[in-house]
Amino acid sequence: MATTTYPPPPPYYKLYKDYLQDPKSAPELPPEGTYICYGGNYTTDDILPSLEDQGVRQLYPKGPNLDFKKELRSLNRELQLHILELADILVERPSQYARSVEDISLIFKNLHDLLNSLRPHQARATLIHILELQIQRRKQAVKDIKRRREEAQRLLKDYIGTLEDTGASFVLK
Repeated sequence: MATTTYPPPPPYYKLYKDYLQDPKSAPELPPEGTYICYGGNYTTDDILPSLEDQGVRQLYPKGPNLDFKKELRSLNRELQLHILELADILVERPSQYARSVEDISLIFKNLHDLLNSLRPHQARATLIHILELQIQRRKQAVKDIKRRREEAQRLLKDYIGTLEDTGASFVLK
């Protein structure tokens, strides 16, 4: 496979005209439905496929009141047990390792699915944290501005006082 430092643009660049002459010449974005990007088919629908949709057996209970912490711990313990079991199988019966590897793969897929279902919560928590940090920084910036303003006012008063002591007349508006 040959690669170049500066590959040519994708063929759809021909869809664009000079934007300054005709602003409506660009195709409408974002695309709806499925599209091809770097040779892979993608869809604009961001739906997390369930384990059943992927043809994988679900090892944790279904339902809205799922205790993620408990289920993740349970799957982690089961994973550790299966890894130890795989080590025993590899020592005693090396030709029969495939079933154990499939079980470990199933546990990993279930762990991955559980963790992916926590992503929206993680994104919200991260966003809240970022916003709180921004609020703290802005409050600190306001405090710094007020402190510097007070310091400038004090310096101006001191300067005016020294000017009055020397007899110079100075009017502040």
